[in-house]
Amino acid sequence: MKTIAVIGGGITGITTAYALAKQGFNVTVIERHRYAGMETSFANGGQLSASNAEVWTHWSTLIKGMKWMLKNDAPLLINPTPTWHKLSWFGEFIASIPHYEKNTIETAKMAIAAREYLFSWAQDEGIDFDLKQKGILHIYRDKASFTHAGKVSKLLAKGGLERRAISPDEMRAIEPTLAGTYYGGYFTESDSTGDIHKFTHGLSLAIEKLGVKTLYEQSVEKITSDGKLVHITLDQAGRSHVASFDKVVICAGVASRQLADQLGDSVNIYPVKGYSITVNLIDVQSQAGAPTVSLLDDETKLVTSRLGIDRFRVAGTAEFNGFNKDIRADRIKPLIDWVERCFPNVGTRSVVPWAGLRPMMPNLMPKVGSGSKPNVFYNTGHGHLGWTLSAVTAQMVAQMMMPTEWEM
Repeated sequence: MKTIAVIGGGITGITTAYALAKQGFNVTVIERHRYAGMETSFANGGQLSASNAEVWTHWSTLIKGMKWMLKNDAPLLINPTPTWHKLSWFGEFIASIPHYEKNTIETAKMAIAAREYLFSWAQDEGIDFDLKQKGILHIYRDKASFTHAGKVSKLLAKGGLERRAISPDEMRAIEPTLAGTYYGGYFTESDSTGDIHKFTHGLSLAIEKLGVKTLYEQSVEKITSDGKLVHITLDQAGRSHVASFDKVVICAGVASRQLADQLGDSVNIYPVKGYSITVNLIDVQSQAGAPTVSLLDDETKLVTSRLGIDRFRVAGTAEFNGFNKDIRADRIKPLIDWVERCFPNVGTRSVVPWAGLRPMMPNLMPKVGSGSKPNVFYNTGHGHLGWTLSAVTAQMVAQMMMPTEWEM
């Protein structure tokens, strides 16, 4: 039986290992942390959002980025210090703008397909991840952004997603706790939310029951492929050893670019930092005052999810600042201020801040498929939709790796 290494124990790595194991492959997961889902899959916004499938490769994104460049609390913040990596990434980003509509439609299709796999896997394995299937409400404060949302809705519809325009009164009927004045909204009833870390952890236990070998607390020092075997030099507590496999799938998030370089492939992932806060709802008033329907605020680029009875997650912003995971107070404060403004009955006495690096490709599409070597595959670069797309891209990779007739 062919041996397959999956490098990375985040949501894409664990879902990939699960899909491969269900196909009968001999799988080993390599993860540098002690547990699965400890980096970007730890505390994201929680949305399983086909309605957020619009890719960012639009001229308006660049215009906003330049406008906000010197504003520390801006939703999109770009460090103006030039690096070759950043310049090459934005060059490819601009080159992808003509494909904005096609990629948005394709992303919507993948997001819809991903739901079926993820929900069925959770049911099969008995994973409780605070799933809430109450839809996602996009909120808009002005006519221009609401009008743009209408254009996006037409693209999403081409991808098979139904979302409807609603009035401010309908918005309040859907989510009565929301305060403020709005021009209108769009509601996607089929979207949902859940705790990505709980799901990843639960699935990591499931893959072990399926026979997947897990090598935690082991870092990849070097990786090579001769087309027949993949040789991976691992560091475990300061000691190096080499493990060999027939094939490898790179699911290493922001580290994927470096591993791809060693394998002779170009995977131009940039680490785009996002922030989140988890508001602990420590009293009855806060629990009653927090929304149960997930929101996306277009103006501030913030998303929310209600995780169980006593947690409220708010996440968003995009920061182009290299491999920097510092949690900046000036980036966290706008999230807390937003909660206090939009949900005044929610207490913010107990707030846990977090930052993670989204692995983002310049065209905002995940890198899924083979590399230049026949035994090297990639499932990475999902950007802001890793949680949403993970199950379908895992299934895609598993199908790609099924042996052909001459290999059997």
